[in-house]
Amino acid sequence: MLAKRIIPCLDIKAGRVVKGTSFLGLRDAGNPIQLAQSYNEQSADELVFLDIAASLENRGTTIELATKLARELFIPFTIGGGISSLNHIADLVTAGADKISVNSSALKNPDLITEGAKRFGSQCMVVAIDAKRTGDHWEVFSHGGTRSTGQNALEWAREAADRGAGEILLTSMDADGHKNGFDNLLNSKISNMLSIPVIASGGGGTLEHFRDAIKVGKVDAVLAASVFHYGTYTVSEVKQFLQTSGIPVRL
Repeated sequence: MLAKRIIPCLDIKAGRVVKGTSFLGLRDAGNPIQLAQSYNEQSADELVFLDIAASLENRGTTIELATKLARELFIPFTIGGGISSLNHIADLVTAGADKISVNSSALKNPDLITEGAKRFGSQCMVVAIDAKRTGDHWEVFSHGGTRSTGQNALEWAREAADRGAGEILLTSMDADGHKNGFDNLLNSKISNMLSIPVIASGGGGTLEHFRDAIKVGKVDAVLAASVFHYGTYTVSEVKQFLQTSGIPVRL
């Protein structure tokens, strides 16, 4: 079994890290550069930075943020938010981003995944999916979880992988911020369906939740925000627990 990754996620709005519950009730969580440096020291495998207002405000993620992060970090980082063109991807990669996360723009123009994978490699293209339970299936939402798309999350994940996405960043909107555990039914359905890595997001509150996301949800990596930003656990504590649970991690 390959080593599983633990990834802090930093949602950015107006230059600050914020965190909410089910995408609502945002509260301040700190300075993005300072938090990034802290996670760098805690042996985080990667970091994800999402400019959560970029799509709603019809603008792209700032190149300045990527440049600052590249200067400060020694671990891979993914950046996303309002990225809608190959030129914008190129600018962010040139600034130092290792991977690019696309969400609303890819739903509007799926060819962005295809062309991005061809030009920058599949390993660069992360497709973020914000999914909410609707009846007997999960529906994809766009624009920071504010717009229903009518798209089935499993079908969209399959299409994204077929188009060349290197990873799926899968967020359960129902579980997000509640700290009651990840949606491992959703995680396992998509993980079992795809041959590319799936990152579980939304619901991490205890050490056991991280373990279950991997063992039950079958994911390759677990992403969390609140438990790290507000000091419930360090990344190192999560990794040590996983190791004692028989899950390979990089300490």
